[in-house]
Order: sequence, then structure tokens, then C-alpha cells
Amino acid sequence: MERVDVRKESYHDSVFLMALSAELAKSPGLEAGHVVLGTPANLALLAREGFAGRELAGCTATDLVIALRAGDEVALRRAQARVDALLSARASAPESGGAERPIGLDGGLRALPQANLALISVPGVYAAYEAERALERGLHVMIFSDNVSVEEELALKRRARAEGLLVMGPDCGTALIGGKPLGFANRLRRGPIGLVGASGTGLQEVSCQIHRRGGGVSHLLGTGGRDLSAAIGGLTTFCAIDLLAADPETAVIGLVSKPPAAEVAAKVLAHLEAAGKPAVVIFLGDEPRASRPRLRIASSLAEAAFLAVALAEGREPGALTDESADHDHRALAAGLAPEQRVLHGLFCGGTLGGEALLVLRDRIGPILSNLAHGGGPPLAAEHTLTDLGDDEYTQGRPHPMIEPALRCEHIVRLGSARETAVLLLDLVLGAGSHADPAGVTAPAILEARRLNPTLIPILSVTGTDLDAQGLAGQVATLRDAGALVLPSNVAAASLAARVIAHQEGRR
Repeated sequence: MERVDVRKESYHDSVFLMALSAELAKSPGLEAGHVVLGTPANLALLAREGFAGRELAGCTATDLVIALRAGDEVALRRAQARVDALLSARASAPESGGAERPIGLDGGLRALPQANLALISVPGVYAAYEAERALERGLHVMIFSDNVSVEEELALKRRARAEGLLVMGPDCGTALIGGKPLGFANRLRRGPIGLVGASGTGLQEVSCQIHRRGGGVSHLLGTGGRDLSAAIGGLTTFCAIDLLAADPETAVIGLVSKPPAAEVAAKVLAHLEAAGKPAVVIFLGDEPRASRPRLRIASSLAEAAFLAVALAEGREPGALTDESADHDHRALAAGLAPEQRVLHGLFCGGTLGGEALLVLRDRIGPILSNLAHGGGPPLAAEHTLTDLGDDEYTQGRPHPMIEPALRCEHIVRLGSARETAVLLLDLVLGAGSHADPAGVTAPAILEARRLNPTLIPILSVTGTDLDAQGLAGQVATLRDAGALVLPSNVAAASLAARVIAHQEGRR
């Protein structure tokens, strides 16, 4: 039995809808449940899953669509009641004693006239218009929304730079301004290192590694994934570097990104060197570059943090040690059966998965991945690495950082395959992420190990001791489930590669 309910002009932001969908998935007897806006992509998803009919005709991006399928009427009514309760709780929240929720930019400025930044999270077709209105009022802008055209992004960023304002995004999910997290971000020790980046989980990993090494972060400024493309030319990156260069609390600047367009990279590096402060750069996956007097080039996210902390402390960094060497990969491989020669990576963070893919391909050769050409079938008897945060997995569903249960089925299926030797996973804590991702993930690891007792689960946790989830408790839960928890993403990938390389060498 199924039910489709369309509520016209009932917009809710994507983060809330993802969290609501995650709660809805817990309804007993529910076979399929989606609470999404009526965007073309979401309507196509619903059609693929068999939801169609006149109710969906004429839906727009501001219409709320509730699509439910259950085995019987009781389960269907229970799921519908759950959705209504969650929507009602959000609508009535101000009546519980909190401040009244302002509506729109004008209402927000009336409630908070001293604000100097607007966070835009509306359907992409409206995001550029709202960002333009915020710039007219002299506000910096963070655009959480995606589906903003390149032409609109370029126009916004040109205007912002001319007026000395910052446009972070579009599709910017991570920022930390004066210690306040926006989007997906971690609680960090305040300190003299300012970060700029086009990569959300990359910025989170670098900032958490800085915290872990005793350093602190002044600000963390996201740019949006297209900023360093030839089309945009690094406009936000230039602006962010200038802001951090002028900030008295920032002594060291860090830049985190995938490889930029070649002509943009040269200009950005020159601009960063001219900023007058020591700087660290990682273009993850780029060709090796030589360091310059004021500019250190890192080869991993952890090394970027290592270099930044040393420079902030006024000392020569030296070399980063291989933290995977604390585990004996030979002893781990010795416990594997002869047929266990396959590695599967299941990642929530795209940049974390990208870094792991670079390490693995360098040491063990070809790997099928949706982060590069050639994604593999779920139970392929070949090495695979999958970014579960990719659009193909998240259309109409919560991101796995919000609902880690979405990864559990893959953990059990892949981990229990007789060829699987290593499962390589990430876990991301902080604002925006699930309240207890380790508690959700650990049972799946235990089940995979029950079915495949010699399986080696290897993880890293991106987070700090200040995060609400509690870093130490999350790590303990994973270790109790039999996982090896490494201190960084690159260390986890390195250990996984060493185990597989040794196992393959025993053929």
C-alpha cells in the first residue's frame, strides 16, 4: 500500500528533511519513505521507485512531497503519523519558550540587526536571488544550496569581491566563523591557524588534526567546489586569503582543495605567498610541487595540519611520521584466509575517500570507485572504494553523515563476502552529523565479523574531544566492535594498503 501527499508551498531546508527522513526510516513496516521537495531530481527518484500519479503533476521545488509505501494500512498510517508529528514539532518549536523564528532575510535582520553574514539554504533556483539581496545589505554570504549556475556564481562573487564581501559557496557545507560552526563543522580549540578550502570533509579533517596536535583554528572559510575552476577563477579563495591576511588572530593560513585549474593554481599560490603570513597548501591529488620560503606544500590532510601547527609555533616542521606503522600489518595479514585478498572502502566523506583512493592506488594498484572512472558492483571480487555521499546514493535520502545506518547494509554485505580481507571506513563527528554514528555503525561491524571472523575493519574518526558526540567514546565503541581505529584518514588508508599488499605478496 502507498500514499503520496503533496503540500503546496511548504518549503523546508534540506538538512531538516534529511534528518526527518532518517527518523521516518525507523517506522515499523515501512518499505519506502521519502519526504522531499518537488525538484526535478527528487521527482525522478520517486518515479524510479514506482511513485507516480496525478498528485505529482505540477510539483515545484517549494512543494513538500511525502511518499510512503508499507505492507499494510496500519504501518502506512503509523508512518504518516510520524511524519506529521515531526513536521508539527518543528512548526510549534517557538511556542516552547524559544525565540520566534524569523521569516526570510528581512525578518532575520529585524531580529538580529547586527548580523554580518547570511546563510542561504533554499532551492537552487532561488539561492542566487537571495544571495544578491544579502549582498545588497552588506552581508557576507554562505550558500549551502546547490544547483546554482556557474554564471550566477560568477556574478555573485564578482560583486562580492568589488564590495569587500565574501561569498562562500554555492554548495558550501562547512564553515567556522569566530568559533561558531556553520553547516557540517567540528568544535575546535581557538588558535592562530586560518583555513580556506573547497572541500568540506577535507577542511574538517585538517582542522581536527590541528586540534589533535595541540593547535587551534581562528576561522574556517569554505569556498564551494567550483571556486578554483577556470570558470570562477578562485574569486572566493582570493577574498578569503585577504581576510585572513588582515585578521590579527590569524598567524598561519592553510589552503585545502582538490587540484585547481592550472592557471588558477599559479595565481592563487602567488597571492597566498604575497599575503605576508606563513602558509600551507594541499591540492589533494595534484602533481608534486616544491615548497617556497613562505609556502609549504603538503601531500596529505594530516601533513597539512602537522605543518600548520609547527609554523604557528614558530618551529621547523621536520617530517611527519607514518602513524600506521604502530600496527603490525604482517601479523594482521597472517590471520587472513588465502582467499581473502580484497579491500572494500565505504566512505561518508568524499574528500576522505579521495585521499584514501590516492594512497591505495599508489600501493596496491587499480581500484574500482565512483570517485574516479570505473565504479564496481557492490560485491565485486576486486578492490572497490565507494563514496556513499555521492548524489547517486543521497537523492531523496539523508546523507550518511546524518544517517550512518544507510551504510550498515553495505558493511554487512561486503564484510561478509569470503574474499573480503579489509573494510576501510571513515566516521565524521561534529555539528550536522548524527548524534552517535559509532553506536549505529558498530553493530554492522560486529555482524560482518560474525559472518567473516577474520575480517579486518579499519577506520579513522574525524572529530575532536569538544564535539557533542564525544570522540573518546566513539573510538571506544568502534574498538569494542573489533575495529582498528587509526589517528588519521591517511594512516587508516596506509595500514589497509600495507595489509593488502602483504597478503597479495603471499600468493
